[in-house]
Amino acid sequence: MHDLWFGAFLSPEAAGRDRLLRHVTLADQLGLDLVGIQDHPYQADFLDTWTLLSAIAERTERIRLVPDVINLPLRPPAVLARAAASLDLLSGGRVELGLGAGAFWDAIEAMGGRRLSPPESIEALAEAITVLRALWTPGEPVVFEGTHYRLGGAKPGPFPAHTIGIWIGAIKRRMLELTGRMADGWLPSSFYSPPETVAAQAKVLDAAAVDAGRDPAAIRKVYNIGGSFSPLPGPGFLDGPAALWAEQLTELVFEVGMTGFVLAPGLEAERDLRTFAQEVAPAVREAVAKELGRPAPGPVATPVTLSDLDEAGRPHAPKQEPAALTPEQRRLGRHLVQVHDGYRQELRQVQDAVEQVAAGRLDAGELRSTINRLTMRQNHWTLGTFCATFCRLLTVHHTIEDESMFPAILERDSTLAPVIKKLEQEHEVIAELLTRLDEACVELLRDPAGIDRVRGRADRLSEVLSSHFAYEEEELVEPIARLGIRL
Repeated sequence: MHDLWFGAFLSPEAAGRDRLLRHVTLADQLGLDLVGIQDHPYQADFLDTWTLLSAIAERTERIRLVPDVINLPLRPPAVLARAAASLDLLSGGRVELGLGAGAFWDAIEAMGGRRLSPPESIEALAEAITVLRALWTPGEPVVFEGTHYRLGGAKPGPFPAHTIGIWIGAIKRRMLELTGRMADGWLPSSFYSPPETVAAQAKVLDAAAVDAGRDPAAIRKVYNIGGSFSPLPGPGFLDGPAALWAEQLTELVFEVGMTGFVLAPGLEAERDLRTFAQEVAPAVREAVAKELGRPAPGPVATPVTLSDLDEAGRPHAPKQEPAALTPEQRRLGRHLVQVHDGYRQELRQVQDAVEQVAAGRLDAGELRSTINRLTMRQNHWTLGTFCATFCRLLTVHHTIEDESMFPAILERDSTLAPVIKKLEQEHEVIAELLTRLDEACVELLRDPAGIDRVRGRADRLSEVLSSHFAYEEEELVEPIARLGIRL
């Protein structure tokens, strides 16, 4: 059985590139095993995948780099072989190659690619795999005569630092059969193949591997996943606390043969990545090791705490079994998460606005420099107003909690007093961070060079709020539901 790998599936949005790189750095620090980047060369709002992976390699130390998956019709396999091998050498052997036969054919054709029928695209993919492996293997110049790709004496090389795995994104029978015959790995996604579907697809793949004389267990199965972390279990797949996630993913290891899980985080990406790396991944590894009679693996990374909040000193109330809750009670509990999600989205917009100002994207041209300066000033005013509005709204939210929600909870369950006291203390910390962010935004109006100060304070606020919201949801969602507290 392959070692279990856990990773992050991140969107290469050009407008959010600074946030994306922060998430990549965090994933590496948390000890996640790989980062997957989708490849849509025809998408004008996306960064180029190979360029982005090179930047990620420079910023990280250990995490594996996976295009998830490469759009083959717009990436000639001979050039792709050189690119993948080059990045593998430069990154110290950290590249795996996800391949797709192609989709969105109108967009591919608009970029100059050839429109292929489903059978043709699968045939082209099989030829591309042959070309890739030939150019990664030392030997004589390669001659290959395929229907879609040809090599007329191409010299192999450069040679990758390690054997690059070719993982196929496949959901339909013919692609699954090709994966079973030729690929090193399989990259399905829960967005298209939920657990019941992916189990049936795995059987097709495994049967094709056996027919080709291969051991199905030799093919690494890596599942792109998405879900919602919340204190109460929900009705869907990966909808609930980390323990529920670990249970469902462990089932997929034994029932489907999955050996990798790559998370597409939600609005609260930092929180999701931390929970996935520090709670879900260790629990799955421990459960699998126990079932197989192996020693439990040690921690991959040391959790990072935030000194502002004294995370280590947080009290935790005894958790009660939520199975007896009615649908209405569950709705009341989840409402707190929904309120927090609104603030998570707002804070993300604040951070994006900071990056737009920092990038100076309001360019009226050299001949209109005076107008450009006025436009930049207006942009600073807009950011200052945005920051001030967010700070004011979040302060109101915490005031409502302190003066209304917390007393209502304590009136019905006094055992939560230590938790409530800690949350009130954290509100004071957050209030100070809000004040500092607002001050930095005001100062930016006088000195545009102060954008780095705004960025730093917005990032710090994001980290602290992420931790605070997660703690509050962990401790209060269940009591709010059980006690029938209406927010």
